[in-house]
Amino acid sequence: MQNRDAGHTPVTVIGLGLMGQALAGAFLRAGHPTTVWNRTAAKADRLVAQGAKPAHSVGDAVAASPLLVVCVSDYRAVRDLLDPLGDALDGRVLVNLTSGTSAQARETADWAARRGVTYLDGAIMAVPAGIGTAEAVLLYSGPRSAFDRYEPALRGLGAGTTYLGGDHGLSSLYDVAILGVMWSVLNGFLHGAALLGTAGVDAGAFAPFASTSIGTVTGWLAGYARQIDDGTYPADDATIDTHLAAMDHLVHESESVGVNAELPRLIKALTDRAIADGRGGDSYAAMIERFRAPR
Repeated sequence: MQNRDAGHTPVTVIGLGLMGQALAGAFLRAGHPTTVWNRTAAKADRLVAQGAKPAHSVGDAVAASPLLVVCVSDYRAVRDLLDPLGDALDGRVLVNLTSGTSAQARETADWAARRGVTYLDGAIMAVPAGIGTAEAVLLYSGPRSAFDRYEPALRGLGAGTTYLGGDHGLSSLYDVAILGVMWSVLNGFLHGAALLGTAGVDAGAFAPFASTSIGTVTGWLAGYARQIDDGTYPADDATIDTHLAAMDHLVHESESVGVNAELPRLIKALTDRAIADGRGGDSYAAMIERFRAPR
């Protein structure tokens, strides 16, 4: 199937939840002929008013474009929608922006290959309102040739369009890894706000201090990453033993003021195990060994 002008590649978007609508809208704004399909057809109305072409069936949607972008509830839904189409999928490039696991991404890549489909797995690091802006980061993994061919079209979804490698599971792995960082930061902030709230301090007053602290910790990441990659953990700032003493304070303070202490107790338990493994004199980066070990 011959590709047209990469700047105006016809694209089909399947799945018009909030994110799917945002994806289709970004393609339209970038000038791509855009076909849309959703099980509930009314969700396409606003996009059709903006110039999208509605497809009456999944088969019609697939036939309309060489580039298929799918964003639905889960990976099983992707296959349930497309599997009945059989040979109609042959020669298409499928970009799956549905959230899932690395195993599901690799299984879907195998499924796609058996049907003559070139498959790119993707992950969206943005809220719907951010799609098509400089802040949106979208990660892709799969065949480099397919990414390079359609990168100009995909870049319309966000300036942070990034190719990770040929392993289809990489985008999902990055996705969950980044989500883990997000929840860790948010949970730490919420726990701190709960602590200060017992003294009548508003969360708004705490937020600037938390933001400064997050920025400081961000500055440590590159150095810790080098230690992890090298497999050596010199304690240039503080040892794990030192961190443990401060963790004790956090646990006891939480318990004494009646704030849930499960999170700091969990962190302390992991740290206790690291010290039992002989890591007490290492930098905090050595905690990676605890996260690598199945419980």
